Amino acid sequence: MTAYGRSIREDARLDASRHRCWLPAATAGLLVALLGSADTPLAAADWPRFLGPNGRAIAATDRPPLKWSDSQNLRWKAELPGAGASSPIIAGGRVFVTSYSGYGAGFDGRMEDLKRHLSCFDAETGKLLWQQTIPAELPEDPYQGFLTEHGYASNTPVTDGERVFAFFGKSGVWAFDTGDGKRLWHTDVGHESSNRRWGSAASPILFENLVIVNASEESQSIRALDKNDGHEVWRAEAALLELAYSTPAVGKSADGREELVVGTPGEVWGLNPRTGKLLWYAEAPFSGNLTPSVIIEGDVAYLFGGFRGSGSIAVRLGGSGDVTDSHVLWTSRESSYVATPVLYQGHFYWIDDRGIAHCMDTKTGRNVYQTRVALDAASRRGRPVYASPVVADGRVYVVTRLGGTVVLPAAPKYELLAVNRFADDSMFNGTPAVWKNRLYLRSDRALYCVGE
Repeated sequence: MTAYGRSIREDARLDASRHRCWLPAATAGLLVALLGSADTPLAAADWPRFLGPNGRAIAATDRPPLKWSDSQNLRWKAELPGAGASSPIIAGGRVFVTSYSGYGAGFDGRMEDLKRHLSCFDAETGKLLWQQTIPAELPEDPYQGFLTEHGYASNTPVTDGERVFAFFGKSGVWAFDTGDGKRLWHTDVGHESSNRRWGSAASPILFENLVIVNASEESQSIRALDKNDGHEVWRAEAALLELAYSTPAVGKSADGREELVVGTPGEVWGLNPRTGKLLWYAEAPFSGNLTPSVIIEGDVAYLFGGFRGSGSIAVRLGGSGDVTDSHVLWTSRESSYVATPVLYQGHFYWIDDRGIAHCMDTKTGRNVYQTRVALDAASRRGRPVYASPVVADGRVYVVTRLGGTVVLPAAPKYELLAVNRFADDSMFNGTPAVWKNRLYLRSDRALYCVGE
């Protein structure tokens, strides 16, 4: 058993009274997972995971429209079987998106009626190609409190082009064939609940032959599954993962070492993505739950979050043990509570859950501007933004929950370029995908394709 904490002693055994245990459990399938057969590569223009290629939320060459509505630049609209806060992904000309039905938002059924859906649409036409429905494993967290803000389908799927992997919380991780939707495997990752009972949120990512899942809500663990058959390759458990809803990211240190960066309330961790072993950790200015995803550029990881957006941090990858004094570049009290800021040309951009647009300098963590976005009163009620921003064609696109999509310049000077609305009055919690100069947006009712 290895442990982790504020400082790492030479014998690697730490004071468990302050720091929780860290239990990497590599399984016998590790070698198979790392040496498995190669898959057909994704196309460069695909948007295969939450926040797109590399989790950066940047469409490098796409030019989606500035303005749209139900009568302008709407290519197609497809009804969804239920609600969801997850985001669409795109690969091989197909759009994949998850939803839930039977219980919760807009449904009068019992918990026993809860189902998750993975729908596959033709990205050009919006035609439904296939749909899989998975009954929930019970008991689930009841539909009350903050769980009503996002529901039971908040984890965005990920695909390697041949298979699509969906994380349904207590109902486990599922793999499907992208072509016909055939069920390939299912792996249970736990049935626990956090002390808040807010439900699941983190999205799975791919690394080499592994599907890496932040199962903090289900089992206070990070797990790596073989993408071919779903068997567990390694597991890292820690009590400090409770309320850590952030999607992790893989980056490289200056010396080329690959590291899985995980955010928790109060700390940032660097793990070996092939084994789950803890490499380093740093103290972080987060209090309470942590939601925004890890952002990596070069050999620096950036993390935001905490209760009401309590802080942010920049940490250089590499090092060993406690790197708080040696690798933390800056910390700031400026932050985002739910949305993951987008990093573009030296600045972060996001709109927080109060409807305030932010621009932050990546080198210093200092604000360049803070401006309240002009949304109507109905759009500002509650938390007006859950979706994360994406950048395309020099613009920042931010989907608000009820007030349409706000478009700002991807430049350190605030300007409201457009606000685009549909007649759909349901919640828009998902982050858009970008593909072939089009935006794909989801609400609790429908999937939309916007393009000139």
